[in-house]
Amino acid sequence: MSEIERLTRLLRESADPANPTAEELRDIVTRIQTVAVVGLSRDPMKAARRVPSYLAAKGMEVLPVNPFAERILGRPSRNRLEEVDEPLDLVLVFRPSEEAGAVLASAAARPENPVIWLQEGIQADSEARRARAEHRIVVQDLCIFKVHRSLEGSFPAAFPRR
Repeated sequence: MSEIERLTRLLRESADPANPTAEELRDIVTRIQTVAVVGLSRDPMKAARRVPSYLAAKGMEVLPVNPFAERILGRPSRNRLEEVDEPLDLVLVFRPSEEAGAVLASAAARPENPVIWLQEGIQADSEARRARAEHRIVVQDLCIFKVHRSLEGSFPAAFPRR
């Protein structure tokens, strides 16, 4: 099965038909370098810790955003996305859908226009529509770990070790 077919299958599992196409997802994932993770967990057993840990292991710079932690994954944690000064390629959201809309709106206001990715099971439809109308890329209800794993053999140089 090709990588596009694998991504197309994953996209069918998402509740958001307006997500980027399989080809667009491949392009997004292969260019990401700096990621702010809103809701990065202190608990190593939670997906909100395992997925960002995986991304960091693949060479991405992962910036934690969690007001209840001083440091996660060896990096200082910010209380809010607005405290992240570094330019971002991606804002990855691990917050409940009820809270995700505010995070999505904050990410959409960033001048560097990062991709906004709401993890599997998380949606903020009205905010996603507004952000997309402003030409922002929004992914909802899709696991970036699964997407990355489906492409892993396709771009060995995409994530250089830092």
